[in-house]
Amino acid sequence: MVSIIGSKDQLVNEYRVMLAKKLLSKSDFDIDSDIRMLELLKIHFGESSMQKCEIMLNDLIDSKRTNSNIKASLLNAPGTVAGQEEAEISHDVLDATIISSNFWPPIQTEDLAVPASVDKLLSDFAQRFHQIKTPRKLLWKKNLGTVKLELQFEDRSMQFTVVPVQAAIIMRFQEKPSWTSKALATEIGIPVDSLNRRIGFWTSKGVLTESVGPDADDHIFTIVDSMSDVNKNSIVNESCEAFQMNEDEGESSVASVEEQLKKEMTVYEKFIIGMLTNFGNMTLDKIHNTLKMFCAEPSYDKSLQQLQSFLSGLVSDEKLEMRDGLYLLKK
Repeated sequence: MVSIIGSKDQLVNEYRVMLAKKLLSKSDFDIDSDIRMLELLKIHFGESSMQKCEIMLNDLIDSKRTNSNIKASLLNAPGTVAGQEEAEISHDVLDATIISSNFWPPIQTEDLAVPASVDKLLSDFAQRFHQIKTPRKLLWKKNLGTVKLELQFEDRSMQFTVVPVQAAIIMRFQEKPSWTSKALATEIGIPVDSLNRRIGFWTSKGVLTESVGPDADDHIFTIVDSMSDVNKNSIVNESCEAFQMNEDEGESSVASVEEQLKKEMTVYEKFIIGMLTNFGNMTLDKIHNTLKMFCAEPSYDKSLQQLQSFLSGLVSDEKLEMRDGLYLLKK
């Protein structure tokens, strides 16, 4: 596997990204199989190489304990009024994965305005966490995680496990039965095109219907109360479902190794452009050795394969050309 991927470090980075995606998608804190896998990888790659992965797993163990402590603390907090839980969302429904961000791969973030009742739940949890773990504070990634919902209609009830943005969308229909796409996007705090992609999940499940509004770009979405209305929209629903499946496959909570590498290598781009401006053209080896020799701030510590991958990206972006094994500036 090392020979296929290119280097030991690259294989470890790939595993770290895969592990992060898996841990962030967990709805429980069961990581026994992941711990066993990590112990095997330590034998092959050494403990120091797997240190960040070990911290990630320890974060899950600490999260389970912290959740229990915070829930018990909130339950026994002074001033709790009898019957308060019926008016608000119970703290028991929230489980937080609390990560040490410096040891995890870059996390994909997106602005999201959650309903007031959910925001209050997160605020209470974060406040109690700060009291227990002073001076540490929580910074919520509201776009990540999973939400379990039960939707009740006139003639049926339906259960779903969805991502937070899809939960935020459907919860707004408790306030009023119809929304325009622009108004709903503003309410949730996401771009209209992003809303239109995500809301396709609910139309595909027969929960919402879509119609064209006064403005062709501003569609109207309405809650479906009975199954008779669902059948009228079955053709539209099937096409939306297929589109939503493709969209979900393209989304990720963690930046890929390629995305991380491109971000890290961008700081060397001006050095590469400068070298090719002075020398006209250079081989991959010469660019690699020159960067190692002259790049002190930041220091150059990338492999030949990583440099080649980055240069291929610059060629694709039409910033560079490659002729007969030589890289040169695009004219």
